[in-house]
Amino acid sequence: MFNKILIANRGEIAVRIIRACKELGATTVAVYSDADRRSLHVALADEAYHIGGSAPSESYLVIDKIIEVAKKSGTQAIHPGFGFLSENEEFAKRCEKEGIVFIGPSAEAIRLMGDKITARKIAQEEKVPLVPGSDGAVTDVEASVVADKIGYPVMIKASAGGGGKGMRLVRDKDKFESSLRMARSEARSSFGDDSVFVERFVEQSRHVEIQIIADTHGNTIHLFERECSIQRRHQKVVEEAPSSAISAKIRKKMGEVAVRIAKAVNYSGAGTVEFIMDQRGNFYFLEMNTRVQVEHPVTEMITGLDIVKWMIRIAAGEELPFKQKEIEMKGWALECRVYAEDPETNFMPSPGLLIYVKAPSGPGIRDDSSIYSGCEITSFYDPMLSKLVVWADNREDAIDKMASALREYVVLGVKTNIGFLIRLMNDEEFRQGKIDTGFIERHPELLTPGTVDLEPALIAAALAVDDIEETVDSDKQPQSNWKLLGRKAALSGGSLI
Repeated sequence: MFNKILIANRGEIAVRIIRACKELGATTVAVYSDADRRSLHVALADEAYHIGGSAPSESYLVIDKIIEVAKKSGTQAIHPGFGFLSENEEFAKRCEKEGIVFIGPSAEAIRLMGDKITARKIAQEEKVPLVPGSDGAVTDVEASVVADKIGYPVMIKASAGGGGKGMRLVRDKDKFESSLRMARSEARSSFGDDSVFVERFVEQSRHVEIQIIADTHGNTIHLFERECSIQRRHQKVVEEAPSSAISAKIRKKMGEVAVRIAKAVNYSGAGTVEFIMDQRGNFYFLEMNTRVQVEHPVTEMITGLDIVKWMIRIAAGEELPFKQKEIEMKGWALECRVYAEDPETNFMPSPGLLIYVKAPSGPGIRDDSSIYSGCEITSFYDPMLSKLVVWADNREDAIDKMASALREYVVLGVKTNIGFLIRLMNDEEFRQGKIDTGFIERHPELLTPGTVDLEPALIAAALAVDDIEETVDSDKQPQSNWKLLGRKAALSGGSLI
């Protein structure tokens, strides 16, 4: 096992990795930007080093600065987390050149699967089902020809894309040219590469992915599926494991396909093979993410395996001690991404000071976060506050537990999407599993605030805010702390839900 590990990331994933490292007995090294001087990952790490300005381009994306800290601190390995440099081929190569272990797949695997067009070709060679589309990157003229051939609606996708950037859904030919320009422009600014390809758009599709783990001794297994169909602008909002749409037969076939793709690129570490599935149960390869996923906790909850620890152990040369048939799936897990954003204003980010935070707790409840009362949410980074995860025996109970946990979540100081998530958990179609990637767009009523009863535990937690005190109104009668609490939330621009 490594003696010292540097975490080249920030926020909740940095905290998650630091805790895993400490449990494995490794000293942890954090890096931080100007905006993150008071961040939780800095406080939890054994060592912490400043690497530049608040903008990612001045800190977390600067390979030279991170390598410099690694060498200065005597780091043996670097865990990149997700986002930033996690899928950067050059970063993986640089680590190898400097004699530092990159906790993830090889640079070659990142290259092969990081380019969506190359990944499609590999999937095709492995006889994996693909959505009809162009065979590779296309010129503007070729793109239009392909779209006409496969039929509208179509998706324009950036070859080097990710996170929903460089993607455009085009439903009719008249808007194809302008959508193509926008997709190329966004791809160029986000990835420095404006190459795109075209695919048929699968209506009412479900987004299902398979978690794989592979060691360096030739062993590759899958940890079943996650469903990530509740999305907004191609960004996942709610994830669950397993999927209510997957039969045992499809699960087995999809898992075998994912393992085959991973083996085709000699993959090692944790990775995710993503698919879209139509209403008839046909599934098609989408892409492979060569890193730990945001939603990895739901897989951990149903399998009992610590994915982050296994990434570290595999990078240290350990062999997987279990076979595919030994991996069991138990119960149901749900994850909600809690954001500092306002659903009423098209989910605009809501940066600001968190006056008070109280996360829910209890049996089967897990909150992966890096926030605390008094910390600041800046506009420099993704506005995700935490990942609230629950586990129960079945999907219905898991949804009930999530709804209850969300009602206990107190965030004062910024707008959040918690109220929206509660309404989603109570939606009858969602509860019945009638979901697809267009669910949120079809249910605008979920964006309208509703009345949510405050539970006693919530009130007790909120009243712990030390600057909320009992005062006297104009009639000289003591005001209710309930009113004061609501006033405090309103003045701060935040809310209880």
